[in-house]
Amino acid sequence: MKVREIIDILDAEILTGEENLDMEIKSACGADLMSDVMAYVKENVVLLTGLVNPQVIRTAEMMDISVVVFVRGKRPEKNIISLAEEAGMTILTTKHPMFIACGKLYSKGLQGRGVWD
Repeated sequence: MKVREIIDILDAEILTGEENLDMEIKSACGADLMSDVMAYVKENVVLLTGLVNPQVIRTAEMMDISVVVFVRGKRPEKNIISLAEEAGMTILTTKHPMFIACGKLYSKGLQGRGVWD
């Protein structure tokens, strides 16, 4: 699934990273615990989270995550957006809660990955 499709599905607003709209995303991870992200995330993942702090961007950068969606209408501060821009990440925000956002992506064919994979 391409980033532009994720934007449409989630009625998301793009805050930075317009250059990645045609990037192919293979799976999604919904988490507020960055330790879970580090334990289970694989390549070409979109991260959905309600946690809005610089640690999200730092973790995404370590795990080669290029797309982060902030759920529940959360909007990161400018310093967080700047960190994402420096890393070449795409940052989105959606009004949907995490459960609904993950469900919408799953119902359109985006897979999740867990400990069983």
